[in-house]
Amino acid sequence: MSPLFDCRDESQLLAGMRQARQAIGRGELVVLPTDTVYGVAADAFSPRAVASLLAAKGRGRQSPPPVLVAGVNTLRALVDAVPEPVEQLVERFWPGGLTIVLPAQPSLSWDLGETQGTVAVRMPAHRIALELLEETGPLAVSSANLTGEAAAIIASDARKMLGDSVAVYLDDGPSERGVPSTIVDATALARGGPARILRYGIVTNDELREILGDRLEEDEPGSAGTR
Repeated sequence: MSPLFDCRDESQLLAGMRQARQAIGRGELVVLPTDTVYGVAADAFSPRAVASLLAAKGRGRQSPPPVLVAGVNTLRALVDAVPEPVEQLVERFWPGGLTIVLPAQPSLSWDLGETQGTVAVRMPAHRIALELLEETGPLAVSSANLTGEAAAIIASDARKMLGDSVAVYLDDGPSERGVPSTIVDATALARGGPARILRYGIVTNDELREILGDRLEEDEPGSAGTR
């Protein structure tokens, strides 16, 4: 059985972070806590690791994972451009529960799946996730569950679902929120078009409209898809 480290214990935290870094470096999967739900993570620049992540969840390439980053500078390196409205969203909601979809930097050598040239990026508000990201670089991260099952809000539930497909489990107790991030498609903003909500989550429609105003497309409640 893959090891689970209780990161509320300092000695286990140090050992767990070391093994997590090593696992990511080998192209293996790690379950980590975030400010929303537990996530299963892989090196974003390893196609084999990303394929393993999708296989562990029972997903295909048509469901590419978002990418978690440690800061805004990494966002700028991963996307083609950051429109001014996105700058405002990042200033207001990062680190936190907002995932932003933008055109990916075309020079990047990676394969997240069928992305249509975009990437979904988020900076989480969680100390363990951020520390790992600082050391590993961008991680492809999806909720730590089998497709069709509820997202794990405790590490042991993730372990029950994902088992030995994951090399290391980092446990930091129950997720503070237990609600997924809101996903906003901002790809049209650079062309003067509207942003639209792909998934409702922690950040509300009203909070987004405070920043975007009429640049946020009107959606009927419940009409947004998932990613």
